[in-house]
Amino acid sequence: MTDTQHPLTAHDVHHVGLTVPDLDEAVHFFVDVLDCEELYRKGPFGDSDGDSMERRLDVHPDATASLAMLRCGPTTNLELFEWDAPDQDEKPTKNSDAGAMHLALHVEQIDAAVASLDDRDDVTVLDSPQTNNDGPTEGLTYVYCRVEWGLYLELLEAPDRMPYADDTDERLYNPAPAWSFRPNYPE
Repeated sequence: MTDTQHPLTAHDVHHVGLTVPDLDEAVHFFVDVLDCEELYRKGPFGDSDGDSMERRLDVHPDATASLAMLRCGPTTNLELFEWDAPDQDEKPTKNSDAGAMHLALHVEQIDAAVASLDDRDDVTVLDSPQTNNDGPTEGLTYVYCRVEWGLYLELLEAPDRMPYADDTDERLYNPAPAWSFRPNYPE
């Protein structure tokens, strides 16, 4: 770390964590429907004789979890957790609830992606794709979907260059050229 670098400067996103009601079902969805790759599974784990789950993860001391780590695209790791906890709230959050999240995925052809999801019983496409006609995201086409178990999924088709990205920073908002792309990072 340099003298001028902030100690909490993020270098990249290591992974995004998501709690799911059924790990096998969620892994199946991400691998078979969204073409992610399962890297590994772990669990169940817990601490039936102590309070480490509460201290470390802010969950009930008797909670247990199993997880699966997935690779989605060239740079995104997705960690799926299935919890078993005495005080668990199983009602999915709404997009407007504090702490709610959604996962946004870049697709090449949004209409084909929507048609693929429309055929599924476990996904609701909330509206037709919408294209932003002005502003910093002009040309971006998006649609929100809700997976039966509570995940909000946003599909995006982006133009080659977003209006807010200037010529000095190629990484702003632009997806990698292919799922198999692995950039060469400087040491």
